[in-house]
Amino acid sequence: MRVAIAGAGAVGRSIAAELIDGGHQVMLIERESTQFEPETVEQADWVLGDACEVSTLEESGIERCDVVIAATGDDKVNVVVSLLAKTEFAVRRVVARVNNPSNEWLFTDAWGVDVAVSTPRMLAAMVEEAVSVGDLVRLMTFRQGQANLVELTLPEETPLAGRPVSAIALPRDAALVTILRGERVIVPQPEDPLEAGDELLFVASAEVEPDVRKALGY
Repeated sequence: MRVAIAGAGAVGRSIAAELIDGGHQVMLIERESTQFEPETVEQADWVLGDACEVSTLEESGIERCDVVIAATGDDKVNVVVSLLAKTEFAVRRVVARVNNPSNEWLFTDAWGVDVAVSTPRMLAAMVEEAVSVGDLVRLMTFRQGQANLVELTLPEETPLAGRPVSAIALPRDAALVTILRGERVIVPQPEDPLEAGDELLFVASAEVEPDVRKALGY
């Protein structure tokens, strides 16, 4: 994929390095000359300019990008970049960083955002996930709450131990996408047996999360 990242601070550069390691083409757009440091991520294309300006986006060729990531430390900038990328340049996928959780309500498809990533929310979810066994933990929200990535770790006394994946009677609008077992990442098949300690990752709409919990016996 070709990915454009608005904001070449520590967060933007880290994302760029990860994507480049994954074999993607990356362009970093930075308006502050003090943070314009191409030598820090040499394999990325660098653009010095304001990503909130249509002219900068045009000159950078952002319409050729598959994904735009608004990763600056300013929520107002991230919202504007998202809106321009989606409405003016028809970028297929727009991901935006939410710095202040109180601004999260702004990061919707009305402003061009497909996925909003709130670091404080994710950190809180990671803490919950680390200490919660036998309870459903919401890790990430997609499409402004239309679907969530949720996790449940099967406790030692789970009645599902030894039973196949097909024994989980999931509701409509919910899917088991991955089982994490030790260092293994398992793409679940209907006949795969479940084990105590398995971390089950589901994508589900918020409305059916209670039904997912019930299907797992909680």
